[in-house]
Amino acid sequence: MKIQVHGLRKEFGKTVAVDNISFGFDSGQVFGFVGPNGAGKTTTMRIMATLEEPTDGDVFLDGCSIREDPELARRLIGYVPDTLPAHSDITVHEYLDFFARAYGLRGVPRTRAVEAIEEFTNVTGIRDKHIKALSKGMKQRVTLGRALVYDPQVLILDEPAAGLDPRARVELRELLMLLAERKKAILISSHILTELTEICNGVVIIERGKILETGTIDEVLKKSAPRRAVAVRLLDPLQHPLLLKELLQTPHVENARETGAEVQFEMEGDAEAACGVLAHLIGCGFKVLEFRQMKANLEDIFMNVTKGGVQ
Repeated sequence: MKIQVHGLRKEFGKTVAVDNISFGFDSGQVFGFVGPNGAGKTTTMRIMATLEEPTDGDVFLDGCSIREDPELARRLIGYVPDTLPAHSDITVHEYLDFFARAYGLRGVPRTRAVEAIEEFTNVTGIRDKHIKALSKGMKQRVTLGRALVYDPQVLILDEPAAGLDPRARVELRELLMLLAERKKAILISSHILTELTEICNGVVIIERGKILETGTIDEVLKKSAPRRAVAVRLLDPLQHPLLLKELLQTPHVENARETGAEVQFEMEGDAEAACGVLAHLIGCGFKVLEFRQMKANLEDIFMNVTKGGVQ
């Protein structure tokens, strides 16, 4: 399954919420959709889920246009909104069974599909509880189950980890990784960027309705943070002042600073240049215990490319 967002635009009166954005991702990939509040993320996701009509542009799912054939698109997409169910008179099982019926599942296939999703999302033990009595983490599992009950190929999740406790966030992340292994194409928005780094293959960064960067994590990192961030740990921390002095005199090295038990700096150049810096430090008599490139995460990329603007 190949998902292509092409020239998407959405206007609300004089306000342009989404401004001619294009990006794509494939089955088995998890793409993070990040941006400041008011950037246009939820509007874009609602358009992709056929809940909003775009002013211009289209979304294609293996060539299927969501504008020309929204009914088919809805069978391919599972959407998890940023609001949780608040029904007071329905149980978890009844809720999931209702949506299975709504998507045309009947008889034994429906029963098996609901039971499989209850097991996968680990809500079997609460299937007879009323939704209103559930914690936020459990409601999030039920919402995810609702989106999965008809086995869609594409998942769109809008802030699914918002307000969850640490354990619930870890469990949600594990579920998403399993779904990616099952070749689901996943687009997820979140403000918890350090956690997205662990599961995302790529990222779409949006601000004021415009795409700032999109691509795999490595591709975006190369464009947004061309310098290497390196950490050095010495056998004798008392040598840190001497190490800092030497680094400040080393060509193409910048922002050398002591951080806890190590010294960190930024440098220009490729892996061979980094090896040259290490060889130079050893040649100067420093006993280097560790010399590593620090991997930037989505939070670093986000801070590098956004300006904090809203519509």
